[in-house]
Amino acid sequence: MSGDGAPAVIVEPGSGAGLRVAVVAASWHTRVMDGLLAGTRRALAEAGVTDVTEVRIAGSFELPVAAAVLAPEHDAVVALGVVVRGGTPHFEYVCQAATQGLTDVTVRTGTPVGFGLLTCDTVEQALDRAGLEGSSEDKGAEAAEAAVSTVLGLRAALRRGRASVGFASA
Repeated sequence: MSGDGAPAVIVEPGSGAGLRVAVVAASWHTRVMDGLLAGTRRALAEAGVTDVTEVRIAGSFELPVAAAVLAPEHDAVVALGVVVRGGTPHFEYVCQAATQGLTDVTVRTGTPVGFGLLTCDTVEQALDRAGLEGSSEDKGAEAAEAAVSTVLGLRAALRRGRASVGFASA
């Protein structure tokens, strides 16, 4: 299972109060995406994040451009999508482009991006990670927790003077 060995990312309740978070969600595989969004919303609410911008886009390939536009105006971005392997190389192209694009956004802007892109062999695997009733994992919540935790961790390190962060302008 992909969750084996996962760190216990703990965001204290209310610790994200005052953060501005954008959630970018693809539209393919509605049931999976509904679960990922529900988990993200729940995790952000538990963290005390109330300033949330949600944007729905066509598919996972478009996640990086939406994240790039929203990152400069937000403390964090949560990117949600699902790509299910088919019989052509399309799966590899979309997964690689989305992953590299989201990595570029976070490194270039300095805005943490919670990676909630499911890359699965089957729809059943995606459903098992979507945070739905009966799912073994909630990747939407995990992506939101990772984004908020990163913002809070970086801010704490900067306050202590133990981190020096320089980011290129977008």
